[in-house]
Amino acid sequence: MANVLLIEDEVSIRAALHRALDERGHAVASVRAAMDGLARATKERPDLVVLDLGLPDMDGVEMLRMLRAVSSVPVIVATAREQESEIVRVLDAGADDYLVKPFSGAQLDARIRAVLRRGGREDEESACVVGGLRVDPRSREVELDGERLELAPREFELLHYLAVRVGTVVSKRELLTEVWQIPYGGADKTVDVHLAWLRRKLNETAANPRYLHVVRGVGVKVTAPES
Repeated sequence: MANVLLIEDEVSIRAALHRALDERGHAVASVRAAMDGLARATKERPDLVVLDLGLPDMDGVEMLRMLRAVSSVPVIVATAREQESEIVRVLDAGADDYLVKPFSGAQLDARIRAVLRRGGREDEESACVVGGLRVDPRSREVELDGERLELAPREFELLHYLAVRVGTVVSKRELLTEVWQIPYGGADKTVDVHLAWLRRKLNETAANPRYLHVVRGVGVKVTAPES
């Protein structure tokens, strides 16, 4: 789920997109004017902005430039303008993606997820600290309570993938797809075995977890140990 700010002046389109995103689990706020959108984007800090260009008080490109001066929030421009020169101008002004109307709610949802995944990669380049656990993707080093751990490459990738999503339950199918690069099929047992190896190195067990917590039937998450 993402907190999405929708800036669209046409009532019927705004209502349809609001409903489509809400049905897909996003928390949506919507406004019809550029200045209202700029104020809400800077004050409320949404995860992503969906921006129309034909706004009543200001051209959307100008609003985008103003927003970029104060915020790096991801922006998807959704407009009827389809000229290549306009697409280039908007992307150069700071948009992260460009959608030409008409489009479906499913396509917008997919674009939102893709843009947020791309934005998350920058965060994943920084060292991740969860309680006494520190995972550094640049040096590929892991420390637990100040002591360096020796992890196999796949163990590191699994732990890092979970650590940057601290508190989020990740399914075993997603882990197989993203960590093992197995998009179809694959055995959950592969994940279970690597989790068992990681637990031993993190000084915990399945019965007494500290960092690695399995949610039965859903997946696994990393959280800091309780004080």
